[in-house]
Amino acid sequence: MTRDVMQYDVVIVGAGPAGLSAAIRLKQLAREQNQEINVCVVEKGSEVGAHLLSGAVLEPRALNELIPDWQSLNAPLNTPVKQDKFLWLTSKKAFKLPTPAPMKNHGNYIISLGNFCRWLAEQAETLGVEIYPGFAAVDAVYDESGAITGIVTGDMGIDKHGERTDQFEPGVEIQAKQVLLAEGCRGSLTKKIIKQFKLDKNSDPQTYGIGIKELWQVDAKKHHPGLVIHTVGWPLDNKTYGGSFLYHLENNQVAVGFVIGLDYENPYLNPFEEMQRYKTHPAIRDTFIGGKRISYGARALNEGGLQSLPKLTFPGGAIIGCSAGFLNVPKIKGNHLAMKSGMLAAETIFAVLTKHDAFGQEIETYTTAFKHSWAYEELHRVRNIRPGFRHGIHLGMLNAALETYIFRGHSPWTLANHADYASLKPAINCKKINYPKPDGKISFDKLSSVYISNTNHAENQPCHLQIKNAKFPVEVNLTTYAGPEQYYCPANVYEYLQKNGKYYLQINAANCVHCKTCDIKDPKQNINWAPPQGGDGP
Repeated sequence: MTRDVMQYDVVIVGAGPAGLSAAIRLKQLAREQNQEINVCVVEKGSEVGAHLLSGAVLEPRALNELIPDWQSLNAPLNTPVKQDKFLWLTSKKAFKLPTPAPMKNHGNYIISLGNFCRWLAEQAETLGVEIYPGFAAVDAVYDESGAITGIVTGDMGIDKHGERTDQFEPGVEIQAKQVLLAEGCRGSLTKKIIKQFKLDKNSDPQTYGIGIKELWQVDAKKHHPGLVIHTVGWPLDNKTYGGSFLYHLENNQVAVGFVIGLDYENPYLNPFEEMQRYKTHPAIRDTFIGGKRISYGARALNEGGLQSLPKLTFPGGAIIGCSAGFLNVPKIKGNHLAMKSGMLAAETIFAVLTKHDAFGQEIETYTTAFKHSWAYEELHRVRNIRPGFRHGIHLGMLNAALETYIFRGHSPWTLANHADYASLKPAINCKKINYPKPDGKISFDKLSSVYISNTNHAENQPCHLQIKNAKFPVEVNLTTYAGPEQYYCPANVYEYLQKNGKYYLQINAANCVHCKTCDIKDPKQNINWAPPQGGDGP
């Protein structure tokens, strides 16, 4: 196949906070030192921000370093946090607890992450960065030594049978001296490259949570701009890690989310239904009465912390942002760490680009720079908090208190992480969970939620949810685990149906909201999430 070839100094995969911060920093350094450097960003979404799950609290530390005059440049940080609340929920009551130190948000901002990254993209393009949305990086380009020297974007115009249509266009080969992977959590190309170079051989397994999020337009009388509420406890049992957030943004909007650690044991647990049930709590429900739900989405997020970070560099490039796992779980924040990792990678790569031919080089000074940065110090300080919850919510909170207030991050041990998929128990050993029916006002079903996620996939394209062994869904997942994919998927993608008296797995790939939970939680690691064609998705 003949492909068009483009050449750059650096190609960045993903236009999120990490990728755009790296691009901006590279061009800033080039301008400061009168150097010429060509930077390209490819983004699988149809536009910058299209595949970002909006509604977040941003700690502006990295932004202050990257663009000190962001206020005069009209950055969309319009809602400073004014009040924090931390609640323990039982089925009927809410008890106010002292807000843990990592969750205090004085000086932070409630933002739309999509708007923020569109603004970052504007700053990058002003500096001369080239950004190409609608192009997913599906593979790497290797030289004779095995080093990476670029990426290949996905072919377009392939039908569901894998055949070329009249609209076929081959993907583009983008050659670069360095490749930065900034795809976000569980990036598909990052996963390949980690495996290719065994970058995780000295790390704990990465662990994840699934976050279900909705955006509401609420009654003005119930809107409190700058209010941040976090909860733990009900509706989850004491063995299952998770909690919620309510962020009051501008324009009478509230972002509500529920996160569940994917190390849960019961295959009948349904994260989507847990989130719907949470909204019916007496202390939460009133916020939404008289309001309107306007958007829905779901994403996996990294929870492994410092001990689950893979090796950050490989011959020809580096991993930044949530592709690597830069998330502070106790803070429930990762955007400032993602941005800082991109800036550190940019600074170390630029130093080499201006002195040597950097094609295929492994620039390990990025790792050294990270270990000497405030980002490493922050992750090291909280490294033992999330693993402590493997023993239940009560012991987990006790451990978190000890780590935060007694050891202050200096405990002489580091707790280990374990792979999420291995934690699932056979259904015969678990109790089925009966969830209440949605009322259509506060709680909803999956399909009506997918409808407002603005998800769109061409029906005739290849299924981007790839089953490696066709026997496992029925013979293992359904038989032993009651078909957990039909419960953990927040978009009704997976259904077990019968034909001629035999069960089979039906995949409704057009519903997929790109949370990637199936790629993570499948008990046989039998599902591979791949980018769909042409920027399709939510």
